[in-house]
Amino acid sequence: MKNLRDALERRQIAIYLCTVLAAAALSRFFPATALLEEYVNAALAVMLFFTFLQVPVTEMGKILTEGRFLAALLVTNFIVLPLSIFLLLPLFPADPAIRLGILLVLLTPCIDYVVTFSHMGNADAQRLAAATPVLLLAQMLLLPVFLGLFPGIAASGLLRAGPFLHAFAVLILLPLVCAGLVQHKEKRKPSPFTAPDFLGIFCVPSTAVVLFCIIASVMPHIEPARDAALRAAPLFVIFALAAPALGWGVSRLFRTDAFAGRAIAFSAGTRNSLVVLSLAVSLPGAAPVLPAVIVTQTLVELAAELAYIRYIARWGQ
Repeated sequence: MKNLRDALERRQIAIYLCTVLAAAALSRFFPATALLEEYVNAALAVMLFFTFLQVPVTEMGKILTEGRFLAALLVTNFIVLPLSIFLLLPLFPADPAIRLGILLVLLTPCIDYVVTFSHMGNADAQRLAAATPVLLLAQMLLLPVFLGLFPGIAASGLLRAGPFLHAFAVLILLPLVCAGLVQHKEKRKPSPFTAPDFLGIFCVPSTAVVLFCIIASVMPHIEPARDAALRAAPLFVIFALAAPALGWGVSRLFRTDAFAGRAIAFSAGTRNSLVVLSLAVSLPGAAPVLPAVIVTQTLVELAAELAYIRYIARWGQ
C-alpha cells in the first residue's frame, strides 16, 4: 500500500495537470458540466477527510497555544496582504463590479482545500487546519471593514455569515471529526495494517476528483463575461506569484520553522474563492460579471497550486 501511495504522490503533478486539461476540454464541448457544481462540496469534504487522516487530529488543540505561528498567519492574511492589494489598486479595472469581485476573493484566506495542498507541498497542514476557525472568524469580521476602506466599494449588506459557517461545518468540522474518530479507534486497537495508511492511498485521487469537479463546473461561468474575466486575470496572476513570497517573508520575521513557514506561504497564496462565489451570486445584479471574476481567480489559483506543491515544498530546506 505504501508503495502505491508513494507512486501516486511522485506523479501527482502530472495527474493533476491531466485532470485539469481533461475537465477544461470537457466543459468546452459539454457546458452541462456546470451541474457538477452541486458535487464540489461533497468531493471537497471527502478529500479533506483523507487529508486529515494523515495528520494527528487529536493533537491539534495544542497548536492554538503556539502564538508565533498564529500571529504570523494573521499578520500575513489580514495586514500584509490587504496592504499589498491596496498598492495594486491603480491596476484594477475601472468597472465597480470587477473591482468588487477582485477584492472579495483576494481579501479572504482559504479555509478548506489549502489544507490538502499544503500537506502535499511539504508544509504544516496540521497547524493550518487547527487555525481554520480563527481564519474564518477573522475574515467574517474584517471583510466589511476592508471593503469600506477601498474607494467606490459599498460594503453594507455584502456579508452573510451563512456561506462561511456552512463551509466550515461541512468542509472542516465534519471531515475532521470523522478522521479523529478513525485515528482514535486505531490508537485503541493498534495493528500493522492501519486504516489511515490504507485510506492515505486516496489522497491524490480524491484531489484529482475535486480539481475535475471545480474546473468542469466553473468554466461555463466565464463565457457570459469573458471580457471581465480577461481584465481581472492579470491581477490574479500577480497575486498568485507574490502572495506566497510575502507569507514566507512574514514567517521569517516571526522566526517560525520552515515547515510552518511553508504553511503560511500556502495560506497567503490560496483564497476562499468557492465560499465567496456562493456569497457573490446572491448579490442583486451580480451575474454575470461577479461570478466570472471570482471563477477566474479560482482557475488561476488552481494552476498556481500545482506550482506551489512543487516549489514551495523546497523552501527552507
